[in-house]
Parts: sequence; structure tokens; C-alpha cells
Amino acid sequence: MAKPRIFISSTYYDLRNIRSDLERYIKERNYDPILNEKGHIPYSNLSRLEDYCYKEIDNCDILISIIGGRFGSAAHESGGYSISQKELKVALEKGKQVYIFIEKAVFHEYKTYEHNKDNEEVIKLMKFSAVNDIGIYKFLDEVFALPINNQYTGFETSNDIIQYLQEQWSSLFQSLLSDVAKQKDFKLIEELKETAKTLKQLVTYLANEKEKGSEAITEILFSNHPVFIAVKKAINTNIRIYFTNWDELNTLLDAFRYEYSITNNDEYFDFWINKDGKTIRISKDIFTEELKLKPFDVSNWDKDFVQVIHKNHDLDDDLPF
Repeated sequence: MAKPRIFISSTYYDLRNIRSDLERYIKERNYDPILNEKGHIPYSNLSRLEDYCYKEIDNCDILISIIGGRFGSAAHESGGYSISQKELKVALEKGKQVYIFIEKAVFHEYKTYEHNKDNEEVIKLMKFSAVNDIGIYKFLDEVFALPINNQYTGFETSNDIIQYLQEQWSSLFQSLLSDVAKQKDFKLIEELKETAKTLKQLVTYLANEKEKGSEAITEILFSNHPVFIAVKKAINTNIRIYFTNWDELNTLLDAFRYEYSITNNDEYFDFWINKDGKTIRISKDIFTEELKLKPFDVSNWDKDFVQVIHKNHDLDDDLPF
């Protein structure tokens, strides 16, 4: 089962305890934490080590950015950004969900910097106690200028971060459930629209060309074949599904990365399997001997003509890696 992958971005030595607490919390939620120091990011000798961190963000769903008082290692060719700062910029560029946390001591002292930042002579003479590099405050200028949906939060302990994430993720889950419920209503409305359209086509044609009514009915029923809805639900897609024979069905499922299984000897069903072990069974009875799709109306359709079987995951599958 797919789990959210959560990238923890920060300097290491000053925030290692917070990183460890967050890792434990994320694992308790049965999500996958991604931490560089735990070997979660694969490297090779083809690029700089930091480049693999940026690439790994592409494979993650969420990035947690923790900004403390240490600047950390400078990123290569980044215009003065640190590696952790660039990780946040990459996540924002890729449209990832980000949560930004700023150490409160750094946050409070930023006000002094903000008050004097336009006077370069004064800034050069100032010594800040909360940060070891003024580049942190320059980066905070960019953070505070982000759109409102990229909210930042102050923290003193790891518990402050965990409580905030717990509330945010609970709200996110509730919103997801609400959206799913609404989506069912939308699908029902769309199905009703399709049914009304089918009836209108049927009535119009029969009124105008009665002598060809039987052929027209067959054509209309075929264009609204129940198998199209069944296959659409099986592969979990919103695009329109249409095929007229077995070869077109196989090409369609191949495009969705389902591979036809020729090892199964079931004489009543054909099998397609994806990389996650999800299997789609489709009855051979819906095709003619020439492997052309038979026309069906809803009253003659059997829901067992198209079946979905999910792979049972062992306990080992719950481990992050």
C-alpha cells in the first residue's frame, strides 16, 4: 500500500534531536520519513551529493523545512543559499506541500534585522546571537514573502512541530474525506447525464428512422456499454474508456501499466496485473469468438464480468525500506 513520503529538511548538528523526534512521529503514523543521515536518499558518483537530495524531493509528497540558527553547508552554484534552503526552494518550485518551521529565537531576532537591513553599514557592525550567518535572515525575507498558503510557524521544541503537524494532517484527512464524498455525487450526476443523453438519442432516432430502429438501438447500447464504466472504475481513472475488441482492451490496459498474464489457466477470465500486484479479471463471455466486444445493456450486465483483486501485503511491506 502506498504511503506518504515526508522529506525532513534542516541543518543536522543543531537540529538532530528534532529530526529524530519527527522521524519517530512520522513512523508512528505509518508514513515514510526521508532523512539523509539515515541513508534514505540513494547516491551515485554521477552527480554532487546534494543533487540527489533535490531529486529525491520529486519522489516525496511533503517537505518539512526546519529553519534554525545554523546556516549549514553552502549549496553549489546556488547564489548564496545553503543546501537546506535550496531544498525548500526546490519543493516550492515542484508544487509540493511544504510546512515551514522557524526557531522562535531566530524569528524574534529577525525583527531587529528587519528594522536595520536597509542600512548596510549598521548591518555589517551588528552581531546576532540567534544565528551564525546573516544569510539566514536574508532567506527569511523570501520565506515571509511567500504566498499565504505557504504558512510558516515558530517553534521552541519538537513537540511544538508535532502538535502543529497533527492538527494540519487531521484537517487534511477530513478535507479528503469530504472531497471523496462530493466526488461520488459528481459521478452520479455525470452518469445521470449520460443516461439522459442515451435516451434522447434513442427516441430521436426511432422517431426519424423506424425501419432502422434495431440497428440504431444496438449502436447506441454499444456506445454506452457497461464494461466501459466497469473498466474505468477498475483502473481508477477519470478519462473516457472505449474499445471495440480484445486487442484494443489489451492496448488500453497496457497504457495503464497492466500486463496481460498468459500463465493463468482460468478458462472463463483473462487476467491483467500491474506492478503493485493489483489484478483485473475480465470475463471472456463479453467477447465473440472473433474477440469482438458483444453489445450489452445494463439489465443484462453482470457486475462479476469485471473483477478487481488487490494483493495482500505481508508485514514486511509495512517497513519503510
